[in-house]
Amino acid sequence: MTARSLYPHRHLLGMEGLDAVAATSLLDAAESFFDVSRRAVRKVPTLRGRTVINLFYEASTRTRTSFELAGKRLSADVINISASTSSAVKGETLLDTVKNLEAMQPDVLVIRHPASGAPHFVAARTRAAVINAGDGTHEHPTQALLDAFTIRRAKGKIAGLTVAICGDVLHSRVARSNVHLLRTLGAKVRFAGPLTLMPPDAAALGAEVFSRIEPALEGADVVMMLRVQNERMSGTFLPSTREYSRTFGLNAARLALARPDAIVMHPGPMNRGVEIDPAIADGARSVILDQVEAGVAVRMAVLWRLAAEAHEAPPA
Repeated sequence: MTARSLYPHRHLLGMEGLDAVAATSLLDAAESFFDVSRRAVRKVPTLRGRTVINLFYEASTRTRTSFELAGKRLSADVINISASTSSAVKGETLLDTVKNLEAMQPDVLVIRHPASGAPHFVAARTRAAVINAGDGTHEHPTQALLDAFTIRRAKGKIAGLTVAICGDVLHSRVARSNVHLLRTLGAKVRFAGPLTLMPPDAAALGAEVFSRIEPALEGADVVMMLRVQNERMSGTFLPSTREYSRTFGLNAARLALARPDAIVMHPGPMNRGVEIDPAIADGARSVILDQVEAGVAVRMAVLWRLAAEAHEAPPA
C-alpha cells in the first residue's frame, strides 16, 4: 500500500476523526525515521527540493525546534517565522500573512496559533499542506502522536493500557488530542484535575473523570502530568500553586498507586515542584526526554506523509 492510501489526508489538523489505520501509519513511519537522529550523518534526501515554513504565533521550544530539525533531516528547505518578528506586529492579518507566504510556493505550512481553529482557517485558504502545531485550547496532534509513539516503544502496545492524564485539562490541547488518539488505538483514558480545571464536556470526550488524583492513578499503566497554564487563565481557577501541588502534584507516594511498571510523561514545559516532583521527573520511570526525542521522528513522519510523493517509502 502507498503512503497516500494509508494516510489519505491533505493536512494534519487534529486527532479527532483520524482513524486507527491512518494514525498507526504515522507511528509506523516514525519508527523508520527514529534511528536517523542517532546516525553519524543525521540526514536523508526524502524531501529535497521541498519547502517547509514554520509559522509560530506562540512561544515554543520543543515543538518548533523539532519541526525545524525534522525538516532539515529530511533535506527540506526550512523557514522559521515568529509572530514577534513578522509583519503581524505591524497589524498584518493571519489571512494576509498566509497569502503572502503562499505566493512563495511552500509545500508545507506548520502553524501554532493562540486562536482555536486557526490552522483549519489557514488550511481552507492555501494550496500547501497544513500541520497544526497547537491551536489555542483545541488540539496539538503531533504531541499526541509522539506521546503514543513513546508509550508504544516503552510498553510494546497501546491497546488495553490505562492512561491517567492529570492536571489542567481545561486549557490543555494536549489532553484533547491524546484522548482522541489513545482511545482510537484502544487505550482507556482517565482525566484527573480540580473541578475548576476540568472541561464540562470531559466525559463526552470518552475519558473517565476524577476530581481527585489518587483514584485516577490506581492501576494506571501511564501517568501523564499537565502544566497549569496560567497564561490562559483570565479568572481565579486555583487558590494557590502551593495548594495545587499539595493536592494534585505527582510525588512518590501518589506514583506508588499506579502499576509498578507505570511510566511518567509530561508534554513540557514543566513546573517543577508544582505538578511534578523533580525526583519523579528525573527518575527511572520518567520517559519525558524520550518524548522529546520521539518528537523529531514523529514530525519527520508527518512531514514525509504530507510532502513526499505518493510512491515514496521512508528509509529502511
